[in-house]
Amino acid sequence: MKTEVCIIGAGPAGLMAAIFAAEAGARTTVVEANTNPGRKLLLTGGGRCNLTHQASPQELVRAFDAKGKFLSFALYKFSPQDVQDFFAGLSLRMKVEDDGCVFPAGGRAGEVRDALMERSKSVGVTFLYGSRVGGVAKESGSFVISAGAEQISAGKLIVATGGLSWPQTGCTGDGYSFARQLGHTIVEPRASLVPLVTREDWPGQLAGTAVQDVKISARVDNKKLTAAGAMIFTDDGIGGPAVLDMSRHLTDFLSGGTPVGVTLDLTPHVEQARLEAQITEHVAANPKKKVMSILSEFVPKRLAMVLSRQGGCDDELPAGQLKKDVRKKLAGMLKALPLSIVRTRPIAEATVTRGGVSVAEIEPKTMESKLCAGLFFAGEVLDVDGPCGGYNLQMCWSTGALAGSTAAQRT
Repeated sequence: MKTEVCIIGAGPAGLMAAIFAAEAGARTTVVEANTNPGRKLLLTGGGRCNLTHQASPQELVRAFDAKGKFLSFALYKFSPQDVQDFFAGLSLRMKVEDDGCVFPAGGRAGEVRDALMERSKSVGVTFLYGSRVGGVAKESGSFVISAGAEQISAGKLIVATGGLSWPQTGCTGDGYSFARQLGHTIVEPRASLVPLVTREDWPGQLAGTAVQDVKISARVDNKKLTAAGAMIFTDDGIGGPAVLDMSRHLTDFLSGGTPVGVTLDLTPHVEQARLEAQITEHVAANPKKKVMSILSEFVPKRLAMVLSRQGGCDDELPAGQLKKDVRKKLAGMLKALPLSIVRTRPIAEATVTRGGVSVAEIEPKTMESKLCAGLFFAGEVLDVDGPCGGYNLQMCWSTGALAGSTAAQRT
């Protein structure tokens, strides 16, 4: 079959690219290996779909760190407000939460997927489901895409296949192979937004225990790294939003086998001197209470028990018998609890993939390849990843819209 624009992948970037290409008048075909679209999209935000973040384009550019410059044009061209206006135009009601995260008002990711599919069909996008692409080639100025028994000829090709995270949703890294076949460099894929594994085994004793407000700090290559928010202890380390954000910064440094030290500030809104004073006040008012009971005024009870033991206190030790130096030590642990990170959890468990098609080979104002005319990339297949909170979906919408509209203009 022949089409003007062929898109590989019916995830968020692929669907947005398809809509923008078809709206611009291009005959558009989407090839999807799964039997239905948006499988990973349905799992985002815990099934609620954090579809963007209420922030200015400039704030988003900063959030993407070194890759922000590459994304700048796309994020300004199709900003978080543009995304909200786009979905509002599809009759999707949204709500903005206090932290800036934007969700569908009904709390279901399926609402977002369904709105995209209704728009795709209304503008005439053709979908081929259950068709895994086996290879791509460029012949006589056109792209030849082998998809199962179907061979597609397309004037323009957009690769929006995602990365290697959550392979059960179809993200198996196929796009990297297509990129290589067409001359592109792949930056080694690594896990990002993923739980971290500690050398210490005591976090496993607290598996399932959550702390709602933590500041995590590390120093790598003389650079101070921080992340804040909620966290949870796991069977082999730590997880939760703050940890996932920290993992973005640490994943590049964990492949050599050398642990990276981090500290947990479990009371980030209380200065250490004030914290020590508060502990002293609690001890004076409750001398017969156990030390762990005093600590549980500041952290969850299970964590308080472990910290008490880490500080050298017997489980039955009355607070009134707590020596000054031990009290200061416990306060220090609440403010800077040390852990050694040895690795991330596997990339299959990561929310997003760090690495992918090198952005040095992509034109940022079009998402077109600098090496192969007519070839475009969008979404997680690119070597770009952002923090938790809707940033990565915003990147998918922005790069998908830019790739789709530009590809259509050049047909």
